[in-house]
Amino acid sequence: MPSRTAPAATPPPPRKVPLRKLLRAASVACGVQFGWALQLSLLTPYVQELGIPHAFASLVWLCGPLSGLLVQPLVGHLSDRIGPAASPLGRRRPFIAAGAASIAAAVLTVGFSADLGRLLRRRRHPGLNAPRRHLRLPRRILAARRRQQRHAGALRGRSLADLTENDPRRTRIANAYFSLFMALGNILGYATGAYSGWYLIFPFTVTESCGVSCANLKSAFLLDIIILVITTYMTVSSVQEPQTFGSDEAQNPGAEQEAFLWELFGSLRYFTLPIWMVLIVTALTWIAWFPFTLFDTDWMGREIYRGSPDNPGETQRYLDGVRMGSFGLMLNSVVLGFTSVMLEKLCRKWGAGLVWGVSNIIMTLCFLAMLVITYVAQNMDYPSSGEPPTGIIVASLVVFTILGAPLAITYSIPYAMAASRVENLGLGQGLAMGILNLAIVIPQVIVSLGSGPWDQMFGGGNAPAFAVAAGSSFIGGLVAILGLPRARIASSSLRRRGGTHR
Repeated sequence: MPSRTAPAATPPPPRKVPLRKLLRAASVACGVQFGWALQLSLLTPYVQELGIPHAFASLVWLCGPLSGLLVQPLVGHLSDRIGPAASPLGRRRPFIAAGAASIAAAVLTVGFSADLGRLLRRRRHPGLNAPRRHLRLPRRILAARRRQQRHAGALRGRSLADLTENDPRRTRIANAYFSLFMALGNILGYATGAYSGWYLIFPFTVTESCGVSCANLKSAFLLDIIILVITTYMTVSSVQEPQTFGSDEAQNPGAEQEAFLWELFGSLRYFTLPIWMVLIVTALTWIAWFPFTLFDTDWMGREIYRGSPDNPGETQRYLDGVRMGSFGLMLNSVVLGFTSVMLEKLCRKWGAGLVWGVSNIIMTLCFLAMLVITYVAQNMDYPSSGEPPTGIIVASLVVFTILGAPLAITYSIPYAMAASRVENLGLGQGLAMGILNLAIVIPQVIVSLGSGPWDQMFGGGNAPAFAVAAGSSFIGGLVAILGLPRARIASSSLRRRGGTHR
């Protein structure tokens, strides 16, 4: 008689994290995105107030894309391999907390940069009382915040995946929570940038070297730190991470790992034409988006409100335009959120490639409208108060608002399409996201280096950069419509990737 052996005991299934705790775990996105929205709306105007010329303001944004090539894969790589002996708090939470602390330090440095610059200048030249326009802030200080945001954002997908135990439904719910907090952070951040009275709440921010407008921005950054601390605490204290980790590669040889730069370039020879089409359209789309990211509120301050951060008599009009631009970006975020909800149905009905192409054509029309508004504003008489006519302001806000729909598509479809096509080759999702990151970062570097000189060659305004954006988005739209007309992607990919770009 054959001997009977007792069946091996199967380990109990992991205990599912309650949805309310997943909600708290995703809340850090609100704090990070709040500061990101402040930066998008106020950084370019602020560095010009500090004395950096308009032609070189775009170079401040160069450090973010470059650091993203290194920080995101490095943090992901390290957090995947950390073990319980090295970190009893878990493998994600120490990095999230450290990233949040670094963001807070960078925010304080940027917010108090005018005071630090004056202090350093006085130490070098005792008795010198230099005006603020002669202060120069090193670009490495302004870049610190962007590097640390890459640091914190790199762990979002991993930490949520840890807590959902690869359950597709719960993963979609967790990422929906994360997208919700991102939208909330965007709206709150842009609304904060549109308000001019924050310095009254923090009166100590007004100093000899930091006037009302500088103090208002400093106060907004202090609010950012408060919100970041609260949301980070909610995230790191929400749940206890699984303690069964160690080396992912040792436990699961087939585990997905973050691809490094040399691995990305080495994989290009395996790519098929559909993958190249996705990468080309992504690059063209971001060549179009990045000038808007750099100069949206600056355009409102210069071209629409006819102000200048360099001329004391025009500074107030410029700041009024910047605040109105922040309000337009808040409306943009609201439309982005609604579009994200409808995106899955649109792609299922018309195909992702066609939706992507049409969104790029809409971008083209919006950028052309900005050029037309600029021309009209330059050639019409303003009231004696100096305020632009209501029609010009409304038209500008409408353009900002409409651009929220293409932005939602840009944040979702390229990621899902790249993931599905690379997955068919068996190369892995980490590689897909790394390659797509290259298609985003390289255009950002090109625009950061070129947009300032382009604008300076044609008179110092923002119109040349927006003309390049219109041409690039139009070409990208044609390539998507003609080259990806029947492209379809899984709805789960859209839900997973929607609104997660940083």
